[in-house]
Amino acid sequence: PLCAANIDNEWIPSCPTHLKPVVGIKFDTLQQGISFYENYARLSGFDTRLYSTKKRKSDGKISLKYCVCNKEGFRETPRLQSNCKKKRPITRMGCNARITLKLINDQDNYIIFSFHEGHTHPLTTPNSTHHTKQSRNLTLAHKKYIMDNSRANIGATKSYRLMKENVGGY
Repeated sequence: PLCAANIDNEWIPSCPTHLKPVVGIKFDTLQQGISFYENYARLSGFDTRLYSTKKRKSDGKISLKYCVCNKEGFRETPRLQSNCKKKRPITRMGCNARITLKLINDQDNYIIFSFHEGHTHPLTTPNSTHHTKQSRNLTLAHKKYIMDNSRANIGATKSYRLMKENVGGY
């Protein structure tokens, strides 16, 4: 199974133990820690976003960095506007899954300071992970194809659909 629900109605991703974050893992840079968590998220079936940062006043270095599930928190209730044409779907579900990266004082390394792996929503299946936001990237060749078509007055959406038909699917 991809994940299992526990008593607290949280979804726990099933992932190889060597890829799962553990409190105390050390990284040389902040970006390595963020990339580690994004890789874990991709394999586990959810997307991440960078949430908050705390900097030291003495030198301005980032002392704490929070990476959360993209469904963390709740979106503010939109004000009713008469010119609103399209309702945005509800994407935030109050998920508590997060990782906190902390700067080690005597070195320029970061460690995993805290980690919560439970999600309040079901995770994506391996067959549908290519639909997640972090997996939807265009390569340089795809961008060139769209630009070439735009010179021939073919729009980006139509170009993307043509490309999808040429390769046999998304």
